[in-house]
Amino acid sequence: MVLSSLEFDADSCKLSVLDQLELPHSRIMVPVVNSQDAWNVIRKMQVRGAPLIAIVAMLGLAAELTNCPPDNGADSESAAAAQELVLQRLDFLRTSRPTAVNLFNACDAMTALVAEAVGAEGATGASVRSAVINAATAMVADDIAANKRQGRFGVQAIRQDCAEKLAAAGAVSVLTHCNTGSLACAGFGTALGVIRALHEEGLLKACYATETRPYNQGARLTAFEMVEDNLPGTLITDSMASFLMAQGGVDAVATGADRVVANGDTANKIGTYQLAIAAKHHRLPFYIVAPVTTLDAALADGSQIKIEQRAAEELTSVAGIKIAADGIRVWNPAFDVTPAELITGIVTDVGVIRPTLDAQGKKVFDIPAFLRAHSSATAIPDTVAASSSCPAPVGYYPLLGGKVVDYICGLARVAEFMGTTQPAEVEQSEIGDGNMNLVFICRGPKGAVIVKQALPYVRCVGEGWPLTMERARFEYMALAEEYKHCPQFTPEVYHFDPTLGALVMRYIEPPHIILRQGLIKGYTYSTLAADVATFLARTLFLTSALHLTAPELRQRVAVWSANREMCALTEQVIFTDPYMIREDRNRWTSPQLDAAVARIRGDTQLKLAVAVLKEKFMTSTQALLHGDLHTGSIMVKDGSTFCIDPEFAFYGPMGFDTGAIIANLLLASCSQPGHATAAEPRAAYADWILDQMVALYTGFEQEFLALWSHEANRKGDHTPQGHFAAGPELGLAQSQFMGRLFSDTLGFAGAKMIRRIIGIAHVEDMESIKDPEQRAACERHALAIAHMLVKEPGSFASIADVAALARDQPRLAGAIAELQVPLSS
Repeated sequence: MVLSSLEFDADSCKLSVLDQLELPHSRIMVPVVNSQDAWNVIRKMQVRGAPLIAIVAMLGLAAELTNCPPDNGADSESAAAAQELVLQRLDFLRTSRPTAVNLFNACDAMTALVAEAVGAEGATGASVRSAVINAATAMVADDIAANKRQGRFGVQAIRQDCAEKLAAAGAVSVLTHCNTGSLACAGFGTALGVIRALHEEGLLKACYATETRPYNQGARLTAFEMVEDNLPGTLITDSMASFLMAQGGVDAVATGADRVVANGDTANKIGTYQLAIAAKHHRLPFYIVAPVTTLDAALADGSQIKIEQRAAEELTSVAGIKIAADGIRVWNPAFDVTPAELITGIVTDVGVIRPTLDAQGKKVFDIPAFLRAHSSATAIPDTVAASSSCPAPVGYYPLLGGKVVDYICGLARVAEFMGTTQPAEVEQSEIGDGNMNLVFICRGPKGAVIVKQALPYVRCVGEGWPLTMERARFEYMALAEEYKHCPQFTPEVYHFDPTLGALVMRYIEPPHIILRQGLIKGYTYSTLAADVATFLARTLFLTSALHLTAPELRQRVAVWSANREMCALTEQVIFTDPYMIREDRNRWTSPQLDAAVARIRGDTQLKLAVAVLKEKFMTSTQALLHGDLHTGSIMVKDGSTFCIDPEFAFYGPMGFDTGAIIANLLLASCSQPGHATAAEPRAAYADWILDQMVALYTGFEQEFLALWSHEANRKGDHTPQGHFAAGPELGLAQSQFMGRLFSDTLGFAGAKMIRRIIGIAHVEDMESIKDPEQRAACERHALAIAHMLVKEPGSFASIADVAALARDQPRLAGAIAELQVPLSS
C-alpha cells in the first residue's frame, strides 16, 4: 500500500491533508477549505515536499472557489472579478514557503490559465472558477504519473552506474535523506519513488533513511513509509551516513530537491550537501530526483537561491521539549545547496540529465538546454540559441525519442481513450511537414490520438529563427472556439499542456488526408466547398461585431492581440520579405523566374497595394481568424472535412481567411499541368478546382448573410436591430460590407500566392513538379493572376470573374509576358 498525503473529492472539491507533524504516532486529517488554510498547513509544515506544496496550494484555492461563492450569488460575478480574486489568492499563496520552485511555477501556470479563461467567449465568473478548479484537480493524477515515470528513469540510471554491483550481488542498497515519498507528493514519490521502483523490480537489497534533523522527516515520515510499504528499510542518524558508506553499506544515494538551477546546483533539505561530499569521497553515485517543475533555469547558480531560515525552537526543542540551553544562539537554515560537481545525475520525469565539463574541466549541468530541447533525434538541435527572443518555458522538452508515448500514457483521459497506460503497447510515428511543429500519431489498443507540439523556433529554418511557444496556447484556444461553432469541422482537443506546448487531440482517421495531397493526386470531394463555406461563415460571423457587443469584441481583441509574434511572422513572410532581397529567406525557381521576381520587386504600385493590405492586417479586428487556412490545414475525405492547425489565430480582417483558401485553390488549379500525364490529362480537373473555388466563396457569402439576417444572431453593435431595420436598409449595409470583404479577399489571396512562389515557404502543389521548366510555367500562370488580384481587385465583380480569368489563356499570356519585361524598358 502506498500512503496518501491528502484526500480530495473532485466532485465536491473537499480537501483534507495528512498532518505530517503528528506522524508516525497519529494519523490526523486537517481540512483545507480555502487559500488561508492551504497557506497555514504549508507554512506550519503540516504538509511539505516541493511537489505537494504546489498541489495543496492549488487544491486549497480550488476548494475556496467551490465552497465560497460570491456574496451576491454565482450569477452576479463577472469574469474580471473572478480573475482578480484568483490572482490575489495566488500572490498570497506564494508567500507560504520561499525556496521550493514548484509552488511558483504552479502559480505562474494558473495565472496564464485564468487569463485564457477570461478571454473566452461568454466568459463569466463561474466559467473562470471552473477552469481553475479543473486545472487544480488534474494536478493530482499528473503528479502521480510523473513520479512513476521518474521511478523508471531512476532505475535505468542505477542499472547503468551500478552495473558491476548488480552483476555481482543482483541488488543494490540506496540511502536517502528527508522525505521524498508519497507524503511529499500526490503519491509514489520522487527519490523514494525510485527506491520503490527498484523494489518492484527486485533490485533493492536495502534502503537507509537518515533521521533528517531538526524536523526529523526521515525518522517520522520516510521510516513510516518504509514500514507501511514493507520496504527493507533501516533508520540512521544523519551523522552515521559517512561511516555506513565506509563500511560498504551504500551503493548509491538518492535525494529530492526543492530547486535545481541552470548549472545544476541544487537546493534541498539541510544535510544533503554533506551527503554529496561523502558520496564523492567513497566514489558512490549521487542522484537528485526531481520533476521538471523543480528545475529553475532562471537562476544561474546556487548562490542566487533564497534559503528559508526557520525558527530557533525547531532546533532547541523536540516535540515541545527543550533540549538546548537557554540563551544559545541558533542558525537554522531549512535547506543547503549542493554544487553541481558533486551530482552524478538529475533524474526527472522526462529523462536523466547528465553533466558535462566546462572550459575549466569542471562538471556542470546545462539545465536550460535540457528544458528547451532535450532530444536524441538529430533533426532537432540539442540546444536553443541563448539569445532567443522566444525562449521555451521552464520544463519544456521535445517529445522525441519515445518521450511522446511516455507522456501521453501518463494522461488519464488520453490513456483511457487509447486503452492502455503502458508505453510498450503504443505505436508512434511522426507525420509533421517539417515546417514548424512536431506532429505524432500515437496508436493504442483501443484508439489513436494526434499529439502536436510547438518548437521554440521555425523548424524548417532552425534555431536561428526563434518562435514563440505561446502559439500552442493560442491554437488550443482557437480550436476550442472553432469547435464550439463548428464541431463537425473541428478536431476535439483532449488535453493541452502549456509547459510543453503540446496538444493531444482527435485522430482524424483514414481515408481522410490533407487536402493539398488530394488535389495533387486529382481526387474530388463532393462536400468540400460547402463544408469550408460553412466553417468560414460561422467562425467569422459569430466572432465579429456583427454578433458581439463592442465590450465583448474589445475584450476578445485584447486577449488575441497577445499572439503578436505569430502575427509578426505573417507580416514578415507575406507582406515584407517577398518584395525585398532576402537571400536567407526568399527562394524561387531560378533562373526561370528571375525576371518575374525582379519585376515584382520593382513594381511600386504593387508594393503600395501590398502595404495597404499589410495595414489592414495590422489594424483591422473584424473577427477571430483561423490565420492560416490553406489546403495544407484542411483534412478531407468524400463527405467529411476538418480544419486544423489554427496556431496563427488572431483578430483580424475577415478577407485574410477567405483569401487564404482562395489563393491555395488557385495555386492548386495552376499547378495541374505539371501533374498531367498522357494517361491522365488534368485540364478538366483544373476546371473542377476552379468550380469548387466559386462554389465555396458563393456558399460562404450566402451562409454569412443568412446568419446576419437572422434576428437571433443580430446581437452585435455593428448593425444593431434598432439602428438598421430588416429589409432594404439592412440589405444595403450588407451589400457594402460584403463588397469590401470581397475586395479584401482578392487582395489577400494575391499576396499569399506571391509569397508561396517567391517567399520562404512554398506549396507542394508546385514544389512536387520535378521539371523546373514546367514548374516555372505553372508558377508564372499563378503570379500573373496574383498580380491582378492585388493591384486590380475592383475589376472583378464576383468570384466567377476570378475563375474566368484563370481560364482565359490569351489574357493570361499577355500578363505573363508583361511580367517577363523589366519595368525600365
